[in-house]
Amino acid sequence: MNQQDKPLTGRIALVAGATRGAGRAMAVELGAVGATVYVTGRTTRTAVSEVGRATETIEETAELVTAAGGEGVAVPTDHLEPERVRALVDRIDRERGRLDVLVNDIWGGDHLLDLSFGTKMWDLDLAGGLRMLRLGVESHVITSHHALPLLTRHPGGLVIEVTDGTKESNRRYRESFYYDLAKTAPIRMAYALGEELRELGCTAVSLTPGWLRSEAMLDTHFKVTEENWRDGIEQDPHFAISESPTFVGRAAAALACDPDVARWNGQSLSSGQLAREYGFTDTDGSRPDAWAYIRDAVHEGRDVDAADYR
Repeated sequence: MNQQDKPLTGRIALVAGATRGAGRAMAVELGAVGATVYVTGRTTRTAVSEVGRATETIEETAELVTAAGGEGVAVPTDHLEPERVRALVDRIDRERGRLDVLVNDIWGGDHLLDLSFGTKMWDLDLAGGLRMLRLGVESHVITSHHALPLLTRHPGGLVIEVTDGTKESNRRYRESFYYDLAKTAPIRMAYALGEELRELGCTAVSLTPGWLRSEAMLDTHFKVTEENWRDGIEQDPHFAISESPTFVGRAAAALACDPDVARWNGQSLSSGQLAREYGFTDTDGSRPDAWAYIRDAVHEGRDVDAADYR
């Protein structure tokens, strides 16, 4: 690739929560367009986080970033520990002197969901619910607090708050009190940060994938692989609208490469929406619009074909 093919050459990104899923894919796709990407998480080749998956590590993510054409740097970090996040940002400043893209993808709360959907808030485990909010909200706040002074040093900085659902789709109750809060908060955080970053020439957005074929979704929930994922449609017909992590990864990269990204400031965005805007596709060449499909097929009960939304 030449410089035109790698518009983020010389730019520095931090993908907080890049061990697997959307975070890993966003890190890799930022690397594919030339960025140096610091990837963080709690699962390494010598330690496993409470998520309990040892099969994906931040070291592997960093190697994938480098293989894609960027430079991946793995830094084990628990983003609920302010001093470790401060040390991470100090290292980026010391080694690179700038930060151009911050992706707040920290989560790791799926194991706390259990059977909480449909359960009344007062019947849920309080400690587990508060832990979910710490993982999905507090970690983002801590990271932005320490990273934004470096990001705002140069105009053009971009913050991507990753969540599940658009502003519109999350107007509906997510059927679990703590999950609803955890996934709605990043949308509001992006709006609030957008207001504060605007005068400094920087941008904040929230970004959601559709139905994500994460590693856990494939091998734990549907017992399939990315190669034969369509076999999962037999278990749930709506799985036909699912998308690979690469799709949202390409959405993040498209935003980071857009010189006019400020037009999105404060907005809630989805992978399907941005695919139409920027022209990228999923790995199979399609452009799945999961949230439009879910609105029509699930919430409105219309008889639709998922293929028409790809």
